[in-house]
Amino acid sequence: MSERRADLDKQQQTKQETEPYILFELLGTTYGLRSRSVKQMEMVEHITPVPNARPFVDGVVFSRGQVIPALNLRRRFGFDKAPYDLRTRLIVVTSAGRTAGLIVDTAREFVSIAAETIQPPPDAIAGLSGRYLQGIATLEERLVLILNVEAILNDADLGADAAAPMSA
Repeated sequence: MSERRADLDKQQQTKQETEPYILFELLGTTYGLRSRSVKQMEMVEHITPVPNARPFVDGVVFSRGQVIPALNLRRRFGFDKAPYDLRTRLIVVTSAGRTAGLIVDTAREFVSIAAETIQPPPDAIAGLSGRYLQGIATLEERLVLILNVEAILNDADLGADAAAPMSA
């Protein structure tokens, strides 16, 4: 009886240590976002360019009654921008009161990832790991780079670059 109880406790502990993630791709690499940070996912329809925006801000979109910045993750991570196609998605995320749309190549998977499969990023990975990469998960035969939404939304001003002061 106590063995069965121990097995049930272990199963419950394992269930508690998993968390749902939305998986998406950029240039064939799989990334993950905690689903609690994701408000919705939609097709990229119309993005309004904004003058003097940062290079990774494609513009703004109107999504469910709200105007939000559209951040191109390819550009944010230093990759070349690609034309949008039918698979391109806008993942609307929120963290610490900030909301933005993340433009990704494709997004279609919702999975639970066990906490024990997520490792901290290796020290040898520069740039992305320090700011945006929260960990690396092993999911069957593939690696999933887990992103830190708060860092993406809070790192640097998402709006216009600082302009020179206007003179009177």
